[in-house]
Amino acid sequence: MSTLDVIVATIGRAHGLRGEVALTLRTDQPQERLQPGTVFTVEAAGRPRSLTVGSTRTQQDRWYVHFDEVADRSDAESLRGIDLQIGVDAEQEADEDPDAWYPSQLKGLRVQHIDGRELGTVLGIEHYPAQDLLIVRTTDRRRVQLPLVDQLVPEVDLEAGVVRADPPGGLFDALPEDEQGPEPETSAPPRTER
Repeated sequence: MSTLDVIVATIGRAHGLRGEVALTLRTDQPQERLQPGTVFTVEAAGRPRSLTVGSTRTQQDRWYVHFDEVADRSDAESLRGIDLQIGVDAEQEADEDPDAWYPSQLKGLRVQHIDGRELGTVLGIEHYPAQDLLIVRTTDRRRVQLPLVDQLVPEVDLEAGVVRADPPGGLFDALPEDEQGPEPETSAPPRTER
């Protein structure tokens, strides 16, 4: 069995006084991955710590969790920004959803425009509240952030090792070397001698 480490969620701000926290989900299966009794081992304040899901709830499409080991708001606040990660059986996951992929699997894949041009290589993914960004090292060694949405990244083909992209015009184009305009001495009016 090959195990794949998967980030299920990132702990957000404390909610209330009894240790509940908001979550930023990184999975499309939160009901399965965040069941009561699930134990996550995390690094908190430089030491390992276990967090057991006691209960979850949703409110206005936002997920909240209470961990058995977290009793108050200050402890909950100390967990902010920690990723909740589990190991999954990669083969079983692939059998259940052949088109599924995980962020860790994208690193190093080629990024190709839908017209066939090579755009670069995936460096990783950065997670933001509005959307995730695919970080790409372009063929000319620049770093480009491509929003990871279906319209701009219509296909991820793990077998072929390629991410197909349809980026907006100009995103991957090299910028002109001189963004400042003409040099000051060439933009001044010509001198006339008397």
